Amino acid sequence: MKTVPRVLVVEDEPAIAELVAVNLRHNGFQPIWAADGDAAQRELDAVLPDVILLDWMLPGHSGLQLAKKWRSSARTKAIPILMITARGDEPDKIAGLDAGADDYITKPFSTQELLARIRAVLRRRAPEAVNDSVAVGGLVLDAATHRISFQNQELKLGPTEFKLLHYLMKHVERVHSRGQLLDKVWGDHVFIEERTVDVHVKRLREALGPAGALVETVRGAGYRLTAHPRSQ
Repeated sequence: MKTVPRVLVVEDEPAIAELVAVNLRHNGFQPIWAADGDAAQRELDAVLPDVILLDWMLPGHSGLQLAKKWRSSARTKAIPILMITARGDEPDKIAGLDAGADDYITKPFSTQELLARIRAVLRRRAPEAVNDSVAVGGLVLDAATHRISFQNQELKLGPTEFKLLHYLMKHVERVHSRGQLLDKVWGDHVFIEERTVDVHVKRLREALGPAGALVETVRGAGYRLTAHPRSQ
C-alpha cells in the first residue's frame, strides 16, 4: 500500500490554510493544520510529518524561531521545512534559509509552484540507491548505512548536507561552482537559487565540526573538499 506523504501546514490564516490543504489532498498528500507554534509542536510530538510548510508570521513564536528550534532537535532535524512568507527580499530569504528552511516560497504563489517545491524537497530527502563508502582526510562516509564519522567520531548531518558531502567526497580536490553543485546535488533546481548553496555549505561545515576545514571556499570559483586544508 502506497504511503501518503504527511504535510504539516503551520499557518494562522484559516482561509489560506484551507486552500493549501484542499490542493494538497487533491494531489496525493495528507495535510495536517496547525494555527501556531504550540499546535504544531503537539502535532510533531504525536507523529512526524514528511514535510513542514511553515508561515513566517505567526502568533507567539515566529516561523524563524520555530525553524531554528526544530533544526536543533535530533528528532525533527531531518524534516524538510518549506517557509512561506510575504517577505520577498533577498536578506529575508537568506534569513529563512539560515534559520533552517530547505526552501522558500513567497506569497502569493500558485498551487503548481507549491506542489513542485514540496515534491522537490521530498526527492532531496529520499535516500539515494548507492552503497559505496568513501574516505578523505579522516572523514568517512558510508552511503549504505547513511553514516558519517570523523576520526572515529560519528557525525549527524541533514539529508541535503549528506548529499552535498557525498558528492564533494566523490570528487575530492576538484572545484565546483554553485551552479554545478545545484545540478549534481539538487538536480531539480528550477526553483532553487544559487545562494542556497552557500547556506547549506555553512550548515555542512558546522555539522562537521573540526572536519569543516576540509570544505574550502575557492574565491570567485566555488567550493572543494580537500584532504589537505590550508592552515588558518
